[in-house]
Amino acid sequence: MNKALRYEIGPIRPPNEAYSLLVRFTRNCPWNQCEFCSIYKGKRFEKRNLEEIKRDIDTIKQIHDDILSLSWKKGSGGKITDGLVDEIFSSDNYNECYKSVAMWVYSGGKNVFIQDANSLAMSPESFIDALKYLKEKLPTIERVTSYARSRTIAKRLSVEDLKRMKEAGLTRLHIGLETGYDFLLKYLNKGVTKEEHIECGKKVKESGIELSEYVVLGAGGKKWWREHAFETADALNRIDPDFIRFRTLKVLRGMPLYEKVENGDFIISHDEEILLEERLLIENLDGITSYIKSDHILNLLEEIDGKLPEDKEKILSVIDDFLSMDEEHRVVYRFGRRAGIYRSVDDLGDELTYLKIKKTIRAMEEKEPGSVEKTLSLLLENYI
Repeated sequence: MNKALRYEIGPIRPPNEAYSLLVRFTRNCPWNQCEFCSIYKGKRFEKRNLEEIKRDIDTIKQIHDDILSLSWKKGSGGKITDGLVDEIFSSDNYNECYKSVAMWVYSGGKNVFIQDANSLAMSPESFIDALKYLKEKLPTIERVTSYARSRTIAKRLSVEDLKRMKEAGLTRLHIGLETGYDFLLKYLNKGVTKEEHIECGKKVKESGIELSEYVVLGAGGKKWWREHAFETADALNRIDPDFIRFRTLKVLRGMPLYEKVENGDFIISHDEEILLEERLLIENLDGITSYIKSDHILNLLEEIDGKLPEDKEKILSVIDDFLSMDEEHRVVYRFGRRAGIYRSVDDLGDELTYLKIKKTIRAMEEKEPGSVEKTLSLLLENYI
């Protein structure tokens, strides 16, 4: 076993790809000018050549086989047991690549996420070739997903290109819609228009590839939240994606948007204002059959989850129920959620935890008025 084997792993993946195998086809982001993102700033976009990608896939296959061999030596008959995973994760003898592959195999060895921000910037032929090689080397793979840019698909790829990618094994694309409001798309320097977003979405849907569209809650701030909600709902209604995934805006130093916050041009919305925006957006979704997902710790209410149209009223009631609570309960929940203690509003029923958080909040405010809101803001930075 060569425990020094390594392959490239990029910096991010969607939360729902936590146990997917990460395979890097491209490095960084070809646009890299969005004002609300700092992940790739200062880094150059590169299309990895096919030989390099295939070498990484060969390495992944070798690590995979090493782990299976270790299982046989341990008497587990090729099964990836809890004990084997614990051994790999607790030992300094295994690097992050071994740990990643071990967790992937332990989780079923079926899902793959292609990195980085826009793997479809590759030529369709190279992408398809790499994907076929990946599935040939690791035949247990059933689902392959990737990030992609709307403008790339709208302007450079045909429905036939996408269909060939689907035939090669691509099953889902994650697209950063962010907003459907053209003013905000320009203000945030997204590098794409509402109509290009819609054209992209329709192409992906026509190809048969699953489509997951990401919406940034709070992208309009206090000034443009209504327009953001209405225009984004309209874009989604015209696309009818398979999934609508919410992400709440958090502005950090290092993001170009931070300067606009500092000079007062962009005013960040409060948690409860963002919920009103989210409610308005969902209320205006009509004639589509998307699944709504709030699967990120940045979102205040994770239980905003369901399928349209049948679950629409249930989803809206989650927001209404929270907003109808008294101020103390709302603050305690926000603190517990941001501190990673609460997962849902139902967790407020734990009286001992509630009282501990309430006591902490009171002590913080007595020592320094306003410190709770500052702390909540800082806690959010841990999740980016």
